[in-house]
Amino acid sequence: MPILALVILATWLVLVVGLRGYLHHRRTGRVAVPPRAAPGSPQMWARLASSLGLILAFAAPIADLLGMDRMDALDQPPIQFVGAVIAVAGIVGAMVSQAAMGDAWRPDVTPGDRTDLVTDGPFRLVRNPVLASTAATAIGLALLVPNVLALAMLACFLLGIQIQVHVVEEPLLLRVHGDAYRRYAARTGRYLPFIGRLRPSK
Repeated sequence: MPILALVILATWLVLVVGLRGYLHHRRTGRVAVPPRAAPGSPQMWARLASSLGLILAFAAPIADLLGMDRMDALDQPPIQFVGAVIAVAGIVGAMVSQAAMGDAWRPDVTPGDRTDLVTDGPFRLVRNPVLASTAATAIGLALLVPNVLALAMLACFLLGIQIQVHVVEEPLLLRVHGDAYRRYAARTGRYLPFIGRLRPSK
């Protein structure tokens, strides 16, 4: 399944990264460029982990094609089929969630940039559907090509997402939206419905 993994990865880059940026520019006239992350900041570490994850996402199937050993317990056709389904579902979920954000979508958060608090569509179920969908795609890719590099890729993506959400985005949303975000976060899960809700006292 390494070829399928590369095709899904390329599709993710085109649709979730490239197409979303193009549509944002066409709709708003602004080029979607991530803001500069301060050296040593959590935002920088989140980007570094995610960038390493992306490199490993390409490296894992290429290494598989070159003969790298797979993990026997996961090297089963049914598991790889499930992986493909999860990866594709992640792409669809990310696209739907990005569309639900409308003009509030950004490639990364920008301190001082106030956008509307989106709570409709997929955001009714979870607070971070785009990143949850990205995690799903990474999990699916790891199941498609179950080798050491794929597991390292998954670890990097999950680490980057955790830093981005817990240390970068949620504190910013609390500062910008205050009680409105607290109420929303108290009833809505972080990545999965009902799981990771903030306590009302926060």
